[in-house]
Amino acid sequence: MQHSNFMNMKTIAINANHHIVTRVAILLMWISLFSCKDFLDVDDYFKHTTQLDSVFQRKEQVEQYIRGAASFLPNEGNLWTNAPNPFQGASDENFTSFNDNRHAAIKFLLDEITEFSTYFNNYANYYTGIRRASIVLKRISEVQDISDLDRRDFMGRCYFLRGYYYYQLLLQYGPVPIMPDDPFAVDAGVDEMSIERSTYDECVEYICENMKLASELLYTERSLEDISLPTKGAALAVISRVRLYAASPWFNGGSGGLYTDWKRESDGAHFISQNVENEKWGKAAVAARRLIDMNQYALHTSQKKTDTKALPDVVTDAYNTRPISQFNPLEIDPFRSYAEVFNGDISLAMNHEVIYSCFPTQSGKDAPAGIAMPAIMGGMNGLNLTQDVADAFYMEDGTPFTMPEAAHEAIGVGKSFSGYNLSGKAAKMHNNREMRFYVSIGFNHAIWPNASYTGSSNLKNLEVQYYADGNAGPPANFAVDYNHSGYTSKKYVNSEDIITNGSIRPKAFPIFRYAEILLNYAEALNELNGSYSEDSITINGRDEAGILDAFNQVRYRAGLPGLTSLPSQAEMRELIKAERRIEFNCEGHRYHDVRRWGEAYEAYNRPVLGMNIKARMSEREIFYTVTTLTDDKARRYFDYKNYFYPIPKSALNRNDKLKQNPGW
Repeated sequence: MQHSNFMNMKTIAINANHHIVTRVAILLMWISLFSCKDFLDVDDYFKHTTQLDSVFQRKEQVEQYIRGAASFLPNEGNLWTNAPNPFQGASDENFTSFNDNRHAAIKFLLDEITEFSTYFNNYANYYTGIRRASIVLKRISEVQDISDLDRRDFMGRCYFLRGYYYYQLLLQYGPVPIMPDDPFAVDAGVDEMSIERSTYDECVEYICENMKLASELLYTERSLEDISLPTKGAALAVISRVRLYAASPWFNGGSGGLYTDWKRESDGAHFISQNVENEKWGKAAVAARRLIDMNQYALHTSQKKTDTKALPDVVTDAYNTRPISQFNPLEIDPFRSYAEVFNGDISLAMNHEVIYSCFPTQSGKDAPAGIAMPAIMGGMNGLNLTQDVADAFYMEDGTPFTMPEAAHEAIGVGKSFSGYNLSGKAAKMHNNREMRFYVSIGFNHAIWPNASYTGSSNLKNLEVQYYADGNAGPPANFAVDYNHSGYTSKKYVNSEDIITNGSIRPKAFPIFRYAEILLNYAEALNELNGSYSEDSITINGRDEAGILDAFNQVRYRAGLPGLTSLPSQAEMRELIKAERRIEFNCEGHRYHDVRRWGEAYEAYNRPVLGMNIKARMSEREIFYTVTTLTDDKARRYFDYKNYFYPIPKSALNRNDKLKQNPGW
C-alpha cells in the first residue's frame, strides 16, 4: 500500500522496446536545437512522443504511465530525514540535531538557503508530473480495452495529480505559472513556453477546479490493495485545505501591505490579494461541509477499557450539557483513540479518520520514530521539540498549562493508564496533562516500552533520561547525536518500537484526516460574517451549533471538556488556533498555519526554549529550569522572504517572465 504507490512508486511509465533509425536521427537533431531541460521543457522525444502512440493503445500501459506521472509526488510522511519539503523541519515546533543534506530543513531558519541551493528543489519535477497528467487527460479517449468506470477513474486520478502538484507548488513557492491544459508540442519554442505567474487566487481556483473534476470521477472507496490511491474524499479534502488557506488573513488582504508592489507585469494584478473578501470563508466552510455531509469519515475512537483513566467531572458536565451525536466521550479511551491514528496499532482500512495517506519511505533510525529514539534504542536521538510545544498542551481538565510550584519535583508515585506508564520520577510539570501530551511528547523520565526488544540488556520499559549524564547521551562515535531541548516526539512511536534487537512497526502517515476537516469547518464558520450559499448548501456565519459540534468532537475525543456555549469571535478564534496546534503537532501543519494567520514572523523570532540539558542527574532543579537555547542548531532567522521558498535560479534563467519571490 503506497501513495499511488503515489508516494513511493519510482518506476516510470514504459521502457522502449524498439529503435527506429529515422526517429533517432530526428531526436538528435531536436536535441541539438533545444537542449535545456527545466519545468517548461518537453519530455524526451523518443520516450514521450514515439512511445506515447503505443502507450495509449492498452489500459495496462496507461496505468503504468499514470503511476509514472505520480512518482514525483512528495512523500509527506518523511517528516525530518530526507524530507521532500522544509515545512515540518522548519516549523517552530522542533529542530534537528543535525545540519546536513539529509536534514536540510534546518537550513531554512538558519538563513543558509539561497536561490542557488539544491535542497527541496521540487519545481521541475512537479511540472513534469503536471505535464504527464495532462497528456493522459488529452489522450485517454484513444484507449480501447478499458471500461467506462476505469476510464473515469484514470481521468479522476490525473485531475487529482494535476491539482495536487499545483497545490504543492503553491505551498512551497507561492503563486506559480499555470500551464495550458493542452501540453506544449515537442517543437514549441522557448518564447511560447515562457509564461507569467498566475496570482495566488487564480492558482487556488485552478487547483479547486481540478479537484472538483477529480471528485466527480474518483471512486468513493478503494480496495485494500489500492487503499492509498486518491478517492473522492481526498480530492474534497484538498479543496477544504486550499480554500481555508486562501480565506486566511495573510492571503486575503491581511498581509499588512507587504505585497503591495508585487504585481504581474502584463496587467498589474497583485499576486497576493490586497482586498479582504469575507465570502472566501464561506467557500472554505462549504468545502469542509461537503466532506462532512459524505458521512463516510469519523474521528477514530477506541472503546473504553478497564485501564482507561477516569475523565474529570468537567468533561462529564460539559457532555451532559451539550452532547454530540457522533460518540459518547464517556465510553471511549482518549489516549488510545488519538494514539492509534498514528502508531500503527490499527490497520489503515480500519481507520475511518484517515482520508488520504502515505507510508514513509524512511526506515530504521531515519524513520519518524527512529530519529526521535535515543541512541541506546538504536535511534538517531536527533529530534528536539521546543518548550513552547510542550506548554501548549492543556491540563487534563482542559485548563491551560501553567508552570506549577516546585515544577522540578518528582510526582513520587507512578501512574498507569491506557497501557501508558508514567514514572514516579517524572516532574510535576508533566503530571495531570491531557492525553494527547502523553501520546505526543517524549520528556525526561518518560518510559519507552520497547516491547519487541529481544536482547539481554535491560531495555524494556526504558526510562529515558536527558540529563548530561543520563542514558540518552550520544554514542561514542557520534558526538552530535544528542537531544538539545529535553523533549522529543513520540507521536509515531509504537509501544513495540525499538531498533536495537527489535523492530519498528509500519505506519501510515495521515496527509488528510477528518479532525482537520472539523476544525476547518469550525474556523470558517467562526470567521464568516453573514451567510453564504453555493451549490444548494447555505452556510450561516457564527452558527453556534455548527461550530460547537465540529469543535467539541475533537475536544471530547481528546478527553477534554467541550464548549457549552459559543464565546466571542475573537475568543473562539484563539481556541481554534490552540486546538490546531495541539491536535496537529508534528504533522506538517504548523508552518502553514502560522503563515496564513500572519503570525509567522512573531512565532519564528521567539527565543527557542527547552530544558537545561547541560545539568547532571544530581542537578535536577537546574535541569527543569526553562532555558533559552543558544547553540548553533537552535538559532532562528525568519524574515519577509521566508514566507515562501526561493524559486530555483535554474528555473528563472529559463523563463524570463518568471520573477523571484519577494526578498530573495
